[in-house]
Amino acid sequence: MNASTLRSLWIPIAFGLAACASVTDTPTQTSAQPLSEPRLYFVPDLNRPVELVEDRWGVPHIYANSTEDVFLAQGFNAARERLFQIDLWHRRGLGLLSEAFGAAYVEQDTAARLFLYRGDMDREWASYGPDARMAATRFAAGVNAYIDWLARNPDSLPEEFRRLGYAPGHWRPEDVVRIRSHGLSANLSSEVARARMACVAGVEADQVRVRLRPEWHTRVPAGFDPCALPSDVLRTYQLATQAVVFTRGALHTVPAVDEAGDVPGIDETEGSNNWTIAPAKTTTGRPILANDPHRLHPAPSLRYIVHLSAPGLDVVGAGEPAQPGISMGHNGTIAFGLTVFHIDQEDLYAYELDPNDHGRYRYGDGWEALRTVREQVPVAGQPARDIALWFTRHGPVIKIDEARHRAYAVRSAWQEPGTAPYYGSLRFLRARSFAEFKGAMRNWGTPSENQVYADTRGNIGWVPGGLAPKRRGYDGLLPVPGDGRYEWEGFYSGDDLPSAYNPPAGFIATANQMNLPPDFPHAQKPIGFEWANPSRYQRITDVLASTPRSSVADSVRLQSDRLSLPARQLVALIPAAQGEVPEEVRTMLRSWDGIEEVDSAPAALFEVWRRRYLGPGFVKAVLSPAAASLISQPDSALLVDALEHPQAWFGEDAVAKRDRLLSSTLDAAYADTARLLGPRPNEWRWGNLLRTVFEHPLGPVVDEATRARLNVGPLPRGGSELTVNASSFRSDDFRHTAGPSFRMVLDVGNWDGSRAVNTPGQSGKPGSRHYRDLAEAWSTGGTFPLAYSRPFVERNAERRIFLVPAH
Repeated sequence: MNASTLRSLWIPIAFGLAACASVTDTPTQTSAQPLSEPRLYFVPDLNRPVELVEDRWGVPHIYANSTEDVFLAQGFNAARERLFQIDLWHRRGLGLLSEAFGAAYVEQDTAARLFLYRGDMDREWASYGPDARMAATRFAAGVNAYIDWLARNPDSLPEEFRRLGYAPGHWRPEDVVRIRSHGLSANLSSEVARARMACVAGVEADQVRVRLRPEWHTRVPAGFDPCALPSDVLRTYQLATQAVVFTRGALHTVPAVDEAGDVPGIDETEGSNNWTIAPAKTTTGRPILANDPHRLHPAPSLRYIVHLSAPGLDVVGAGEPAQPGISMGHNGTIAFGLTVFHIDQEDLYAYELDPNDHGRYRYGDGWEALRTVREQVPVAGQPARDIALWFTRHGPVIKIDEARHRAYAVRSAWQEPGTAPYYGSLRFLRARSFAEFKGAMRNWGTPSENQVYADTRGNIGWVPGGLAPKRRGYDGLLPVPGDGRYEWEGFYSGDDLPSAYNPPAGFIATANQMNLPPDFPHAQKPIGFEWANPSRYQRITDVLASTPRSSVADSVRLQSDRLSLPARQLVALIPAAQGEVPEEVRTMLRSWDGIEEVDSAPAALFEVWRRRYLGPGFVKAVLSPAAASLISQPDSALLVDALEHPQAWFGEDAVAKRDRLLSSTLDAAYADTARLLGPRPNEWRWGNLLRTVFEHPLGPVVDEATRARLNVGPLPRGGSELTVNASSFRSDDFRHTAGPSFRMVLDVGNWDGSRAVNTPGQSGKPGSRHYRDLAEAWSTGGTFPLAYSRPFVERNAERRIFLVPAH
């Protein structure tokens, strides 16, 4: 069928869709926006026609006559807008990078295959509820349908495939859930960092790196030698969980991972904020729910906003581009939004190998054989490589130390049935009450989450969830021998975790802080001790508590709040008339309000001081040289507390020593800031140092002109990892690394009054106007309406696409 014939068909098909037993009782209205010419696709396996209305912010609204068709259309659209992104996700997770990019990726493919789910698939599908297998099957069919369409229309193949010279691969339904290694998890890297500290300075010294909450004193497990850990023990794990990296000068070369380097503090990693406000504390008389997950900042975004509408299902919000459904948003009755809840879901096991046979490890009173799986890794332009994967009873082997006759394996909650990251969201998409929502979260797998809740009846709530191991005789903070003395005895259920429903305060907030109640039995249920700095949470609750009636606009503003409470505490400690910093600069800093705006001069000086000099200087002042070499930044809450109460850390003449540290490091920071931003402090701007670049995977390996088209930015940025508007950054070059990837504020019950933004845009196609059109709004705290009702969608429609059964 030629293009002219296709164009002539779309009008009668559109009328046919409107006449179908439909997904909405509201008649379609004429759009007030200029519509581009509709597109028509014939799609195999589709049961009935589907209409996709893309609004002027790039959000697709998919209207189908069954959930089977809506999930197929979601997969088709995900491939249409994000194919290169989800193909890399697919290949990386399955261990198929070498098939496209050559032999340099065999090691990463081997690592990835170790962490695939290899358990019983019937248990796996059942873990996510009755829609799970159907949703993945239909989503994969939609992705494949678009890939097949591209094969017939090669001129439409995304440019990345042409540049790299390979074709996208087809999907199987089980691929959607077998890939586990892209989720957020804890705390394997921290165990290794703590073990290294235990070797050189004792385990208590590691509290400088991450302060345990609540107060907790761990000890080295009997039978484990922390000094025996190989420097590269985490190399395979890091290869399995890192993104695909292309390096300059050698397109198909995997860079070395950081095998023995410093582990980032928990405040510098990915996190989130959320809150929910009861009607009695809002200007609308309805609940408000806000969420802004903090993730890395590639181009395109790690999130994709979509509206799925079919009989029995009408949800809008953000989810993973490579998965059916959404994980944060609303269904017209309830609203939900997530942050990370820091359950410890990983352990490193160390084994004694039989010196005469490294295929056996000590377990109990005897030897147990490693389980071996042999596979082939296809390699572009070369014969397939034979690989061997080894497993203990606890999980995949990531390191064999031949010289010491030792092996190391990972046990993780995310190898259990039902733990594909975020896929459990399918269970609550149809929930209509807090009881139903809480029930759906009872067996949540990964990542461990705080879910906040609100509904159209005016209720609000909080439900944490995550598969939490029951550890026998240890706390999970250090590696343990794998000889049977340290085992998991099942998992706690959601009923073992606290929750809240309509609390007296009238609001609930979470920001990755330690939020287990004071009476939680940590000693009996050691589910986790590594939580984020509470300053983001404190700032959120300060604002919500002091605002008698909050509006949607208030929550939008709060998501962009850049007040650093730790900054206020630290600058108050700066000694007067000490050091080489001019008094007017010292006064500027001491009188600063702690708000880290883009154009703030004191913010620039403060962050150079805190991250480059004060933090590292404190580490060197309180630890031995060997211990200090293992930590680049101290725990931020501990730093503030130690400087406010120096006696426990600095010994005799503690205040004088503290003040000398403050002055000497501030002197160095002042000189460094002048070097970076010029000699005139009144012209310094924090946003001239802290910059956001949304980097495309091919950004490092293309020419400058192409890089400028693929990357988005640089954009000036404010804040820090300790502000509500979170901005994690590298200390060496102030490159912004992680922060809000998606924001939403939901006006519960008046859904079209909700606001959202994605970044840098909805589309993954660099030539699309929706590839970067949201970046500026995101940068300045802007949002757009999150359309839900059909009339409102139609008023903001930009493009109409029809998917028609190819029978």
